[in-house]
Amino acid sequence: MYDMDQDQYDGEIDYMHQEDAWDRDLLLDPAWEKQQRKTFTAWCNSHLRKAGTQIDNIEEDFRDGLKLMLLLEVISGERLAKPERGKMRVHKISNVNKALDFIIGKGVKLVSIGAEEIVDGNAKMTLGMIWTIILRFAIQDISVEETSAKEGLLLWCQRKTAPYKNVNIQNFHISWKDGLGFCALIHRHRPELIDYGKLRKDDPMTNLNTAFDVAEKYLDIPKMLDAEDIISTLRPDEKAVMTYVSCYYHAFSGKQKAETAANRICKVLAVNQENEQLMEDYEKLASDLLEWIRRTIPWLENRLPENTMQAMQQKLEDFRDYRRQHKPPKVQEKCQLEINFNTLQTKLRLSNRPAFMPSEGKMVSDINNAWGSLEGAEKGYEEWLLNEIRRLERLDHLAEKFRQKAAIHEAWTEGKEAMLQKHDYETASLSEIKALLKKHEAFESDLAAHQDRVEQIAAIAQELNELDYYDSPSVNARCQKICDQWDALGALSQKRSEALQRTEKLLETIDQLYLEFAKRAAPFNNWMEGAMEDLQDTFIVHTIEEIQGLSTAHEQFKATLPEADKERQAILGIHNEIAKIVQTYHVNMAGTNPYTTINPQEVNAKWDKVRQLVPQRDQALIEEHARQQNNERLRRQFANQANVIGPWIQTKMEEIGRISIEMHGTLEDQLTHLRQYEKSIVNYKPKIDQLEGDHQLIQEALIFDNKHTNYTMEHIRVGWEQLLTTIARTINEIENQVLTRDAKGISQEQLNEYRASFNHFDRDHSGTLGAEEFKACLISLGFDIANDAQKRSGFMDAEDFKTCLISIGYNLGENEFSRIMSIVDPNRMGIVTFQGFIDFMSRETADTDTADQVVASFKVLAGDKNYILADELRRELPPDQAEYCMARMAPYTGPDGVPGALDYMSFSTALYGESDL
Repeated sequence: MYDMDQDQYDGEIDYMHQEDAWDRDLLLDPAWEKQQRKTFTAWCNSHLRKAGTQIDNIEEDFRDGLKLMLLLEVISGERLAKPERGKMRVHKISNVNKALDFIIGKGVKLVSIGAEEIVDGNAKMTLGMIWTIILRFAIQDISVEETSAKEGLLLWCQRKTAPYKNVNIQNFHISWKDGLGFCALIHRHRPELIDYGKLRKDDPMTNLNTAFDVAEKYLDIPKMLDAEDIISTLRPDEKAVMTYVSCYYHAFSGKQKAETAANRICKVLAVNQENEQLMEDYEKLASDLLEWIRRTIPWLENRLPENTMQAMQQKLEDFRDYRRQHKPPKVQEKCQLEINFNTLQTKLRLSNRPAFMPSEGKMVSDINNAWGSLEGAEKGYEEWLLNEIRRLERLDHLAEKFRQKAAIHEAWTEGKEAMLQKHDYETASLSEIKALLKKHEAFESDLAAHQDRVEQIAAIAQELNELDYYDSPSVNARCQKICDQWDALGALSQKRSEALQRTEKLLETIDQLYLEFAKRAAPFNNWMEGAMEDLQDTFIVHTIEEIQGLSTAHEQFKATLPEADKERQAILGIHNEIAKIVQTYHVNMAGTNPYTTINPQEVNAKWDKVRQLVPQRDQALIEEHARQQNNERLRRQFANQANVIGPWIQTKMEEIGRISIEMHGTLEDQLTHLRQYEKSIVNYKPKIDQLEGDHQLIQEALIFDNKHTNYTMEHIRVGWEQLLTTIARTINEIENQVLTRDAKGISQEQLNEYRASFNHFDRDHSGTLGAEEFKACLISLGFDIANDAQKRSGFMDAEDFKTCLISIGYNLGENEFSRIMSIVDPNRMGIVTFQGFIDFMSRETADTDTADQVVASFKVLAGDKNYILADELRRELPPDQAEYCMARMAPYTGPDGVPGALDYMSFSTALYGESDL
């Protein structure tokens, strides 16, 4: 049996004065014993039902000690020693002793209560023991205005019922007989449950039953008292009333804690919902941009050439539309994507959330790589277009030249095979044979003169094949026909020559003048045909120097015309002499020169044609000279603007760099200055557009080079896009500093101190610090950094950063250091930036929510259970956030779970990246 002094508890609080001690004689009072038995039984069952059991007879059901130990485990939240499962008395005494040992371990001194009395079913001792448990676990911890236990509970009742008339709580017996005290407590906290104005002091039965029914139905407080017993008893049992009233206290004080917990959860969930929306927006924007790049690159990489100049020029126009209309909005989307990513990461750090890792293939670096591939394909595509246009231009020129030469040659060879196949020499006279022989010699001379043209035709055809001319088959077929015909002519000519030589001895008379005419007229005729061909030949030039060279050559050609005219007169003189001889000697002539088909009329006609073509050639050269002068004007016009805009863009880039490292006023002042600076840059856009217009005129004129400037339109475009991106990123960095300052409570003076130290050691004004400079900067701010060698990259690697943290007081294990590195280096690049270091230090000093705090809040809402139900979430949280929790919480799998139980612990840790949702 245990000895105890029930006047002391924990050495500090005397919550059972001698006059309030449970009197063994009074316990024998049937009325009081009945009240205590009912009240204590209901109180025990209110806790035992959490473990899925209950008691019916308080002195019988606790005899084996099993439910007594279970009761203590439920109300204390602790595990007792393993109970004995045997049915013998010794097993029961052992279990009860374990329960009494646990009570003593909580600082309670038991008096005259032993395990044997409980096992024997001693009602007086059992009720005394239960009352001791109620005092320890339900009343002792009540504290109101520096009073505790019974006095604290009484003071709480007095404070809550003070505004109600006819309610005067002075004790825990007769002050509650009329029932108004119970109704007042309920109405004070839940006015919608009781219409207090309709209650009457003279109707205690109604008042008591109303309070008991409402408390059981809406507050989950079981009926521990009977209205009839309280009314019929002169002085209700104080312990029964105190036990029942303590349930009111815990119910209403728990409500306030639940509201506080719900507010904390709402705040945490609101932040998480906002961050998830930002993540979804980033994923969609990144997917759209990557899809556009994926569709565009194959178009830019398509190198299938077109067959005509018009088709290639249409491709060039489509490319211009892409550069002017389709690409600029995507440049803005890419810039906005980077800004959104940086802003999201800043918000996650400020709300103590893990860094956002986009889906695979959607990192900012992935987008930059895809963008680089796009620009590479774009650059190669433009070069290919220009080369293809040059190639087609060359091909058109060569094809026209081929057709002209082929037509001239085909006209010359027309009928030649038939002529060479004639057998007229077989019946001809001697003079006719001589004439035929001389005519054939003239033909062979003409044939040799045309050898050069045939070789030119073959060379042009070969070049067209090498340049992949689309109509190469027809060119090859025509060239092959000319070559075959040429070979046939050579063979036929050789055959006829041999036949004539065999009959030459039979022929004696030959007309030397006809022969001389033929020999001189043939090369002159060939010269005129070549001159006409040259005068009608098309030309392509790209500079004034080239057209001046053609003009000079043309003037040299015109200088040879007088000498050519003398040759013509000489040839015509031979023909006139032949006519004179025929007339003088009455020679019977067939009317034509037997040695040549060329006649004076043909010579004069071709000569007249040459004289007509000369002024036409003059006019063509003059027009081309004027076109080249206009091209030179376009070159100079573009160069004058590009030589101004290019340096202006470079100057602005340097000025933005200086602004980003200088301190002028507050962050808001700097932000205002940068936005004004951005506006001035955007206002410069018309000049860029004007330069684009001049560039389009140059491309339409097919101008491919410009010696007056080193800037191309591509240089200007890239510089302009980099300028817009740089000012946008700089503004975003200042905005993120404002977010950090406001969220972390960093003063403007602290930011100025950080920036001043940074600028002081940034001696080369590059916007970054070398390793030694960075170390000196940290020391200037009060950090004791170990003198370890650092790479001069302007950053700290993982080991350097760990050494820095240890030097300023952090005792880091590998796991803790990995956690910190995941915060300051979310992209896992192995370096720590200045901004990341500032974010970490400010985070360490800020008061932010933690996973443990959220778990504790959910535990309050769940009524100290290890799980929570959907109805409890809907009752305590706003509808949208309650549904958010239910959709993401996993089912609870613990041994104490019930159907529909949800695991709030894994959900809370997942919010902070400590587990997976």
